[in-house]
Amino acid sequence: MPFEIPTDLNPALVGLAWLRGRWEGTGFREWPGEEKSEFAVQVDVSDNGGTYLHYLAQFFATDADGKPVKELGMETGFWFPQADASVDVVMSSSDGYSENWYGKLQPGRVDLVTDAVVRSPIAGHTYTAGRRLYGLVEGKLMYSFDRATDEEELRPYVWATLERR
Repeated sequence: MPFEIPTDLNPALVGLAWLRGRWEGTGFREWPGEEKSEFAVQVDVSDNGGTYLHYLAQFFATDADGKPVKELGMETGFWFPQADASVDVVMSSSDGYSENWYGKLQPGRVDLVTDAVVRSPIAGHTYTAGRRLYGLVEGKLMYSFDRATDEEELRPYVWATLERR
């Protein structure tokens, strides 16, 4: 699907305009002690005229045909692009984590690392740090999330390929 920057988009968001919209696809999750699993994901990135984007990702277990059958989790947050081509992101997940991310914007790419990770008592892992990459490759959104815990160094955890809907 072709992409155009809307004429009414807040100028502060132009560097992230390629990320706006609904994205759907599949990905994989792998972590030591857990079986590698495939999942479906839907990501919605929107704005309301302000100087930030709203991000909502929903993850689902799939059946043998790849159809979503069970909710796995959600994360939501806000992306704040800065005049120096950096971006600040705040996110919270249904897994019991809240994160502050920062990174650099490049055309069709955002690299983020955590500044802080806060875990609630319901959090399943002692997640301590992360790195994310979002990139537009041949019209598809490629996404990866590496994480570290008290038990594991920073390593690949989740990756997915999504198409604009």
